[in-house]
Amino acid sequence: MSSDPKREVLRHLLATVVFRGRIAIAEAPSDFADFRASDSSRSSVEILAHLGDLLQGSYYLLRGEYVELVSAPRTWDQEIERFFAAAKELDEFIATDLPLAYAVEKFVQGPIGDALTHVGQIVLLRRMAGAPISPVPYFEAEIVPGEF
Repeated sequence: MSSDPKREVLRHLLATVVFRGRIAIAEAPSDFADFRASDSSRSSVEILAHLGDLLQGSYYLLRGEYVELVSAPRTWDQEIERFFAAAKELDEFIATDLPLAYAVEKFVQGPIGDALTHVGQIVLLRRMAGAPISPVPYFEAEIVPGEF
């Protein structure tokens, strides 16, 4: 396990993405995957697929490999599994002492910040679809890196 405070903050941010993502997707209606705000916007499952791409791509990027992922969305349940698996793989790498190819700050301002934005889009789409999430006291939440 790494003792680098920046890496630990990155792990906490990733755990926050997962925590908020879990809330955003929990108990979504069966037809929610295909819901979109307009004809020209991404559907819920397309946003979730992009989240998986962000997390998988971050894993490669931290190791020094640039892999541009633009995955065709699978089923809602498959994308949920992919989201959690990609987060776990990324977290496990960040938790090591292996060198990071780029500064932690670049991941905060790039893919992790982007992931939080997309989780928020899913939450917004839930409300638009008539299935809003319940209020959550995020500040009081017990978010633990690595516990997905």
